[in-house]
Amino acid sequence: MKYKRVLLKLSGESLAGEAGTGLSSDVLRSYALQIRELAEAGFEVAIVIGGGNIFRGIQGLGKGVDRVKGDQMGMLATVINSLALQSALASEGVRAKVLTSICMEPIGEYYSKDKAVDYLQRGYVVIIGGGTSNPYFTTDSAAALRAVEIEANVLLKGTRVDGVYDADPEKHSEAVKFDTITFSEAYNRGLKIMDLTAFTLCRENGMPVIVFNMDTPGNLRKVVRGETVGTLVSE
Repeated sequence: MKYKRVLLKLSGESLAGEAGTGLSSDVLRSYALQIRELAEAGFEVAIVIGGGNIFRGIQGLGKGVDRVKGDQMGMLATVINSLALQSALASEGVRAKVLTSICMEPIGEYYSKDKAVDYLQRGYVVIIGGGTSNPYFTTDSAAALRAVEIEANVLLKGTRVDGVYDADPEKHSEAVKFDTITFSEAYNRGLKIMDLTAFTLCRENGMPVIVFNMDTPGNLRKVVRGETVGTLVSE
């Protein structure tokens, strides 16, 4: 077992599927099945999900919503996504708990490190919603923070692309993919793997990051078993 405890970061947009907004039942089921494989194999899985399929805080700027209120709306969107994934997991027989960084019981239990780790050790998948609970922080930053807090072995960033490239592969066909790259090289090259706050949190706390394509079934299982999938970012 390469990584015993993992923090999986999922984008909200990915949950929308081809529609681009809202929630795709097909994507939710695909993700739930992949996560079930890990849970059944004994991995401890924590998850942080974005909310971009429903609302991004910055979307409110210029539309009569100030940044703080917009970010709070985005936090609520992450909780909606967390509940949706919890329901999808339950449908596949997986025990999952939603913890929220903002007190909103009974929708979810109020997050603490001790509570999250206890549930992980008892075999639950733990989904942490609400971001960091603070405005001006992204869900990438929340994922990095929670990964460090719960002492995960790795942060897995599930995306639509299969790793880190030296240029945007969707715009540049000649872009070259990295199998491994250091935090220093990624920073010097200006590669946008995560926002700078999240990047710095991982770098300063020795938290390796693997960027991979979550939409390819089987990739998640391969990543946690140490197979060369996606791009490993570490020192």
